[in-house]
Amino acid sequence: MWWRLLITCLSLPLLPGVVKALKEMPRDLVIRLAGIGVVVAAHWVFFFGAVNYSNVSVTLGVMATTSFFTALIEPFVKKTRIKWYEVALGILVIPGMYMIFRFTNEGYTTGILMAVASAILAALFSSLNTQVVHKSSPMAITFVELGCGWIFVSLLAPFYGEVFGHSSFLPSWSDLAYLAILGLVCTTFAYVLALNCLRHLSAFTSTLALNLEPVYGIILAWLIFQENKEVSGGFYAGTAVILLAVFIHPLLRKKFK
Repeated sequence: MWWRLLITCLSLPLLPGVVKALKEMPRDLVIRLAGIGVVVAAHWVFFFGAVNYSNVSVTLGVMATTSFFTALIEPFVKKTRIKWYEVALGILVIPGMYMIFRFTNEGYTTGILMAVASAILAALFSSLNTQVVHKSSPMAITFVELGCGWIFVSLLAPFYGEVFGHSSFLPSWSDLAYLAILGLVCTTFAYVLALNCLRHLSAFTSTLALNLEPVYGIILAWLIFQENKEVSGGFYAGTAVILLAVFIHPLLRKKFK
């Protein structure tokens, strides 16, 4: 994660208009973006911790709750009313979460709790970004947020190994190739694109689209890591309940809007 963020931060100033936008950015905006960047970094720390303490399928299944945490958090951030049907769908998620807890390995409890924390933080930074995305260039905003996120992760680095296990800090050449893809395509490009989306969509709608991640993520976990051997049918039933609530939302939103 440290290398991924570093590659992202080094690549962004090379893009046209970023340096100029950074020079014109007000100090109070920089402070707000720095705080959001810390939330983003904490989200990733918990996410990768969840994968470490459980597996990819369990983590992505729990991360499907992000849109419902967003339904509760975004109205407070934007000072709007909470939509009752979004809360109702959030309640529908509870049985799905119970099934994931009930039918997965007991050793995964820590990972599941970390995934819940990661989902809450994802909902928080998405909601906060809707308030700042119009105030500067998305690329400049990305640089400040992820740059401060990189500083936060650097401060955590001495303690990270004690919690999540020690691993080699210096990547191999093949690791660098994968890190370049993660940093440039999956972080720089994806994060800037997400911020552009927030100029036109609510945080809830944007997060809802991301809930397709558990679908293709779990399929890839089957194919690459054979994780279908580690979890029971009850886990997939719980994930299905969560995803059902996710996909019902657009129908209810259209009906009651």
